[in-house]
Amino acid sequence: MIALIKPRKNQYGIYFFFPFYHIGGAEKVHAQIAKATGGKDCVIYFTKKSESEGFLNEFKESGCIIKDISTFTDNKWMYFLNLIYRGIISGYINKQTTKPIVFNGQCNFGYKISPWIIKDIKQAELIHSFNSFSYIRMPFLPFITTTVMISRIRIQNHIEYYKKTGVPDVYIDKIKYISNAIELPIQKFEKTKESFTVLYAGRGSAEKRVPLIAAIANEMQAIGKDIRFEFLGDVSNVISPAAYPFAHFYGNISQPEKVNKIFEKASVLILTSTTEGFPMVVIEAMANACAVIATPVGDIPLHIKNGETGFVFSSVEDEKKIKDEAIKILIAWKQNPALLNSISNNAFQYARNNFGINQFNELYRQVLKY
Repeated sequence: MIALIKPRKNQYGIYFFFPFYHIGGAEKVHAQIAKATGGKDCVIYFTKKSESEGFLNEFKESGCIIKDISTFTDNKWMYFLNLIYRGIISGYINKQTTKPIVFNGQCNFGYKISPWIIKDIKQAELIHSFNSFSYIRMPFLPFITTTVMISRIRIQNHIEYYKKTGVPDVYIDKIKYISNAIELPIQKFEKTKESFTVLYAGRGSAEKRVPLIAAIANEMQAIGKDIRFEFLGDVSNVISPAAYPFAHFYGNISQPEKVNKIFEKASVLILTSTTEGFPMVVIEAMANACAVIATPVGDIPLHIKNGETGFVFSSVEDEKKIKDEAIKILIAWKQNPALLNSISNNAFQYARNNFGINQFNELYRQVLKY
């Protein structure tokens, strides 16, 4: 009704719907997509309250119009406002004289308005992993034109789930694989041979199992090996930094150049996640010549090969085994700098061959061509 009474003067080519702009791997990907495909004739809606302004400037660099509507759409006590905004925004989309494209980056609000958008307007979605969102989105599949997924393993997970639940094959045909990517460093940064630094980069969410990494750091300290542990990202909700005085905690850092400096100096990236799609931090680490040790989740085993680009733990669930294997491999690499250097070089070259931003940009431009 509001769209009829007060039509919007601006017409947008792409309507982006994202939950957050705070620091996170998904948010970084969303900002990259906006920069690759957006512009002043596109609009981004943020629908959930962000914990920080982490990647907000990255989104602004896209040139898109930025609208943070989370005050109205992320308030359980005033849920009726969420419903009102669904009507307003879908009305504006439907009333455009030039048909836009709607892009949903795992945004619940975006799914809720999808049935309200007329059929001849294309709607694309981005799926990062196989998790609760994989089930939440199921009722909205008939309204989605293209499904982009970043992980080959997670594509297979979804296909298996589709077949198990009787989803028609036509929805499988809509799935398109686009790997995450980054702006690659111009040249390899030479690591300081005297230092050996193990880096964790990410949030303190439960599936990341930061306390397990802290336990590994604690045991390495007890053994007396000269290995430094660093944590990039706010993990204070799951471990107390004061309990690990031998480690360095950066907290959240949003400036790309500062983040790159941290990766440049690191020797190893460690991840002990219970679930992933394909984490951006793995790409960033490899591009900065870091060896990677990680659990065999998502697409990680497709890119990290033991003794070549890093080490993949033999278990996801057995935390003792993960800890023992981590300690063993870190000591081995510490004692054999030539081996670690070879793995680092391989990781750097692999990133250059597989994770360049140009193909990423072009593939998303094809999906969001308007």
